[in-house]
Amino acid sequence: MAGDHLSAYHYFPLKWLESGVLMRHTAAMLELSNLSLSVSIQGERVDAVSAVSLRLAPGRVLGLVGESGCGKSLTAQAMLRLGEHQGVEKSSGDIRLDGKSLFDMSEEQLRTVRGGHIAMIFQEPMTALNPVFSIGSQICEVIRLHLDMNKQQAHQRAIDLLQDVGMQDVEQILKQYPDSLSGGMRQRVLIAMAMAADPDYIIADEPTTALDVSVQKRIIALLLNLQKKRNLGLLLVTHDFGLVAEMCDDVAVMYAGQIVESGSVAEIFDHPAHPYTRALMACRPEVSSPGKALPVISGQVPPPGRWPSGCHFAKRCPLAADDCNNPVAADAWSRENHVTRCLHVGEPS
Repeated sequence: MAGDHLSAYHYFPLKWLESGVLMRHTAAMLELSNLSLSVSIQGERVDAVSAVSLRLAPGRVLGLVGESGCGKSLTAQAMLRLGEHQGVEKSSGDIRLDGKSLFDMSEEQLRTVRGGHIAMIFQEPMTALNPVFSIGSQICEVIRLHLDMNKQQAHQRAIDLLQDVGMQDVEQILKQYPDSLSGGMRQRVLIAMAMAADPDYIIADEPTTALDVSVQKRIIALLLNLQKKRNLGLLLVTHDFGLVAEMCDDVAVMYAGQIVESGSVAEIFDHPAHPYTRALMACRPEVSSPGKALPVISGQVPPPGRWPSGCHFAKRCPLAADDCNNPVAADAWSRENHVTRCLHVGEPS
């Protein structure tokens, strides 16, 4: 994908071009617009995600990167309206799929969207798979929920899906239960389940965190192969900038519930503008000097309800000044395909 990072356009199936639809990658079909999500803390509702805007286009991979506690997973789960049963509520903004608001959809419509149009791969497969049902029954349930197939057809599709994700002896695996599989095999099962109904978009929430390094590389290669093969829009939620460089076309950097910088991967890596982005990239092992300790970002991500009134990163930022305590415009600095929420872009840190 690296060769496509600088392109503002992506090539889509000919039938889309014949329909007259302009296929610029910023005209995404899955879009978050100024989304704010609130949670209850000690009886008070506070924002945990603040005015987040993201666009996910077919055929492109968007990385959502930041430290733990920044709100990445909450944002990702909101794309399927998950978390509402745990008290997560929308404060403002919208999520639209093909121009239709997910918040206007009934439960029946949402069941069609979940898995059928947008699927999710969770970071911990043992909590995502039901331990008391076989692998085959769980995959076939997803298939029959979204596709008009009988048991025999669903079983054959389950076999095909497991083969597509590189598994062998699939008939035997379909009979097994999650606890009898390795971590890498369980993650492959989750990927197969995500692909079961041919969704348009995949949300991968830290999909390799619980896996060994060698297994991680195979899972990453598998995801990229499936994404290219099926022209999927893929949202990769991660804290790993190295993984973003390897997999993504575009990237959004999140801090304390806000998107602080976004743009193409090539632009962000070549010209990181926000102090938080630069600090995260400096922490990568591959850019550190041999024998020297990795740099760290002092302090911690402030929890919801304790965000500064201005820039959320101000208390940890080497460039912080008095004006950082005032509300900072989302486009305080921008150029084509690159937006940064910072008033002091370009100043040495």
